[in-house]
Amino acid sequence: MHVMDTLKERGFIQQVTHEEDLYRLFDREQVTFYNGFDPTADSLHVGHYIPVMAMAHLQRAGHRPIALVGGGTAMVGDPSGKSDMRKMMTRQIVDHNAACMKKQLSKFLDFGEGKAFVVDNADWLLNLNYVEFLRDIGVHFSVNRMLTAECFKQRLERGLSFLEFNYMLMQSYDFLVLYQKYGCKLQTGGDDQWSNMLYGADLVRRKEQGEAFALTFSLLTNSQGVKMGKTVAGALWLDPAKCSAYDFYQYWRNIDDRDVEKCLALLTFMPMEEVRRLGSYQDEKINEAKRIMAYEITRIIHGDEAAKQAQDAAEALFGGGADGGSIPTSHITCEIFENNRRVIDLLALCGLCKSKGEARRLIAGGGVKIEGEKVADVEQEVDPNRYDARTFTLQKGKKGFHRFVVTED
Repeated sequence: MHVMDTLKERGFIQQVTHEEDLYRLFDREQVTFYNGFDPTADSLHVGHYIPVMAMAHLQRAGHRPIALVGGGTAMVGDPSGKSDMRKMMTRQIVDHNAACMKKQLSKFLDFGEGKAFVVDNADWLLNLNYVEFLRDIGVHFSVNRMLTAECFKQRLERGLSFLEFNYMLMQSYDFLVLYQKYGCKLQTGGDDQWSNMLYGADLVRRKEQGEAFALTFSLLTNSQGVKMGKTVAGALWLDPAKCSAYDFYQYWRNIDDRDVEKCLALLTFMPMEEVRRLGSYQDEKINEAKRIMAYEITRIIHGDEAAKQAQDAAEALFGGGADGGSIPTSHITCEIFENNRRVIDLLALCGLCKSKGEARRLIAGGGVKIEGEKVADVEQEVDPNRYDARTFTLQKGKKGFHRFVVTED
């Protein structure tokens, strides 16, 4: 199957420029393509998962990925999908975050000799001559047309700095540099980047009279339809130090039944025949599909052993046991505990409940247990000395668990 058809069948593709020409390009040669990553955090998150999986499919089809770390553009900030200006970052922080991202990307991409590689746009952006840049690049951009771009519309009412207004030019310039240095002919990314990507492909065609394409992928949204990422609630990090294998597994295990087939197609490498088979399950049987899906996604990020431990821990808990080593755990000092002795305080502290009000309502409805015993009083306090090693586990509903260990210091 043609790689474009594979991406379409699995639900990746949203928009593409010159589609028929891109099909022919993939047939004709090994295509060098790039996807940009904004290093504003030291971990990729689930919002990056779809473009990274698409990159992996393209590489498996014989094409060459470039992971572009936006070390230069991160010092400006991308206004796309943001209601406020981002904080500018130091070079030291950007370099650290970029190194972390490459390590995480290596779980998806082969960075062997002649294969995928990483570049940092700081290498060419930070030493630009401003006047020359305006003369050579700025002349190809219409301000009137730029102001109609979706990435700017929502910011104009609240204020858009000139610094951020330059972001589109800088991202477009990235494509031109990669075309000139590496023969890169395709930029990929999330669909929220469509406006920026169009300008990049257009700049290459104007300056080099060469082939240049843009291809955007679906965005992963939560149940409220909000994009999941670093800057919205509900972020799920791909770094095991920021999100345990258990929490990661449980997230996917608990998604809406209607999203199972979509997530299997986008976030695993399972054959589509199997994806459709599991996606067709209904009622109680859908839980088996969720179990398989959660394991497969967790395995890609955390590895086979951690995924199996997370699955075993979850199943032990659901079966009434509580010995799973992968249960989310907080070690808190006696001082912190003394200020949070009530169950409602602890539920809010560990994040099982978003607020103490939610915790009260949950307890009143009989939805909270401590070490398997139902909490009946909304003001109930915890005595850690009742439990071995001053360790106890709170349970929210059937699937939410958090262990506390009270330490001396």
